Amino acid sequence: MSFELWLSFAVTSAILVAVPGPTVMMVVSFALSQGKRSIPASTGGVMAGDFTAMTVSLMGAGAILAASATLFAVVKYAGAAYLIWLGIKMWRNAKAGGELPEVSKSLGQDRHVFWRCFIVTALNPKGVVFFTAFLPQFIDPAAALLPQFALLEATFIGLAGLNTVMWAMTAGSLRERFARPGFRAAVDRLGGGFLIGAGILTAASRRAG
Repeated sequence: MSFELWLSFAVTSAILVAVPGPTVMMVVSFALSQGKRSIPASTGGVMAGDFTAMTVSLMGAGAILAASATLFAVVKYAGAAYLIWLGIKMWRNAKAGGELPEVSKSLGQDRHVFWRCFIVTALNPKGVVFFTAFLPQFIDPAAALLPQFALLEATFIGLAGLNTVMWAMTAGSLRERFARPGFRAAVDRLGGGFLIGAGILTAASRRAG
């Protein structure tokens, strides 16, 4: 792969990951709820999810999702319902007031943050279909494919991880700056709203083409 082709992919990917979507909304909601302590787990979950989605796409599953309206709809609405459920749960538990609500404590456990970020990122059918259409444009068919796949995945996943850290740091700083009891309830409601919005955004997505 030429440097120019890789640079074009890197610039395009940097722009794409910077655009807020369901994954970013979930990361922000965790950072608002738990502060900067959620960053390692959420970043790891996003990077692992992107790795899974990109690998599955390169194996051809994205083409199946793109061709099957029923399968795409099932995966899409299941993911949307999961996000909305998490959002409603966080919103309702914000009534706890001074202490962090029960749902936030659960989300604060690193393994829960990791797996929830992983699930939302990896099982986003829109992402799998997108990778299937996006990645081939930056692959040189005359060169060995496996090294190119590895380079593209490493580049995109690295940029996605950096983007996750930046969003989470910003949201976490807001929480720490306004750590009053009333504000804690407000940010939990805001975080819940982000998750509900992410679910609605996922449900409203359409298949490529």
